[in-house]
Amino acid sequence: MFICSTIAYMDRVNISVSGKAIMAQFGLSNIQLGYIFSAFLVGYAAFQIPDGWLADRFGPRRMLTIAMAWWAIFTALTASVPVGLAGGLLMFIAIRFLLGAGEASMYPSTNRAIATWTPIPERGIANGWIFAGVGVGAGLAPSLAVWILTHWGWRWSFWLSGVVGAFVAAVWFWLARDEPRQHPWVSAAEADMITASIGAEPPAASPALAMAGKGNIIALAASYFTYGYAAYIFFAWFFLYLNEARGMNLKASAYYSALPFLAMSVGSILGGLINDAVTKRLGGRTGRAGIAMAGMFLAAVFIEMGSRVQSGGLASVVLAGGAGALYLSQSSFWSASADVGGRKAGTVSGIMNMGNQVGGAITASLTPIIAARFGWNASFSVAAVLCVLGGVAWFWVNPKRTLVSEPATPAAP
Repeated sequence: MFICSTIAYMDRVNISVSGKAIMAQFGLSNIQLGYIFSAFLVGYAAFQIPDGWLADRFGPRRMLTIAMAWWAIFTALTASVPVGLAGGLLMFIAIRFLLGAGEASMYPSTNRAIATWTPIPERGIANGWIFAGVGVGAGLAPSLAVWILTHWGWRWSFWLSGVVGAFVAAVWFWLARDEPRQHPWVSAAEADMITASIGAEPPAASPALAMAGKGNIIALAASYFTYGYAAYIFFAWFFLYLNEARGMNLKASAYYSALPFLAMSVGSILGGLINDAVTKRLGGRTGRAGIAMAGMFLAAVFIEMGSRVQSGGLASVVLAGGAGALYLSQSSFWSASADVGGRKAGTVSGIMNMGNQVGGAITASLTPIIAARFGWNASFSVAAVLCVLGGVAWFWVNPKRTLVSEPATPAAP
């Protein structure tokens, strides 16, 4: 799942690195490129709940295989839009929307697997490793994409990503199973231990709309909205920010733009370790919510400071600290949604992740507009304020409130 996550984010960051070449070749503006970025995130957000439900219904093995094959095809199609085509912008928007619709299954499917395979006290580090793939994929993509762009042109980075994605899909289907007892490498004793650690299957959960009415899910989705807004500034605009606002050349931009993503990988694993350690000692409320709040508040401080540093190199380092601090909280979101959802973790995390992607879609289009009118510092300040609000939302999250059928309450006389 770490490798699947790495491939998913290499596919996403490719277009931000290739953005300048695409704008030049197709005559697009920063704002039009923002529409292309947002199209992916709109598709990604719109299909979170359906894909999460499908992961619960058909299992993560099949759903993630289909999703990776789908996004391999549409990643390759991104590079197949011909120059001079009437409606080229609309073609890019349509392809990226469909790519997002396919990738929407990625994390609800992995979270469904975590809920079935991983005992509660180990979910922090399990999710930490999965989301470390985000940082590794996004961190490798700039340097690889710049090298490919320089030698072969921007289109080849998408075609090669498509080939790699198709190969990983085949490996996942061969390797994965939905339940521990289905896997030939798992002994009966280990399967019994996993089942006992997770606990018995709860009663049937409420439908998606009833889930959304639970305070837990609303708070998680609201906080993840602010998280997504801040995170997607790095995914969509950080390379171009260094290139345009900080005056770095392509190679320097590729080098420094990798720093936040490497910090994300470290933050994911470190956050997962701390999450599990605190959860074992002090319980899920402190372990999940406390670490998430601390990470988001710390991210707000680094992001605000980093955007105002004069040196471009030092700004990259400080902003990378903000990205790493943000990702300290990443495993808390997914561990808490697995705790709350159980065997409905795909649907629950789909609801939560929809909030994240709506935030990302807004920042993909809004960031260049704010930067054009008020400057890049203002764009980062908005993200910092939202991080603070996202941390506050965790006061309303309690992982012990799971999605089980509640007994009927007698009507008051």
